[in-house]
Amino acid sequence: MDITLIAVGKTTTGYIQTGIDEYCKRLKHYIPFSIKCLPDIKNAGKLTEIQQKADEGKLIISELSASDHVVLLDERGEMMTSRGFSDFIQKGMLGGKKRLVFVIGGPYGFSPEVYARANAKLSFSKMTFSHEMIRLFFTEQVYRAMTILRGEPYHHD
Repeated sequence: MDITLIAVGKTTTGYIQTGIDEYCKRLKHYIPFSIKCLPDIKNAGKLTEIQQKADEGKLIISELSASDHVVLLDERGEMMTSRGFSDFIQKGMLGGKKRLVFVIGGPYGFSPEVYARANAKLSFSKMTFSHEMIRLFFTEQVYRAMTILRGEPYHHD
């Protein structure tokens, strides 16, 4: 199984990108993992929130295949512990899923079409974080999940 993170916009903060790169490097030893950054919508300042979500939604959906299991990183999603998240990934692996795709939307969230395509929603916190920080947190949690599944000492209960 492959894990892909799709995110709208680039990570421009150096120290955050350094952290993401470190966890991506570590993940190579466990599972195929990739990050696909979609371009920001041009002239977004001239669009309504609904138009911007619709345009971002078209980009997101264009990256998905019919067999993908899609999980939106969304403030209204299910909250999990790190062990719960590792179980979620393991179920995907054992269930024969070819690709598990997690999606971080733009500043206004997701279009109705993206919500309709999603198989699940996951929340990292009731707090609000920048989209760049969520990329780092997510990548670290995938790494943590892999170490939990392998019984390695990275995670402590």
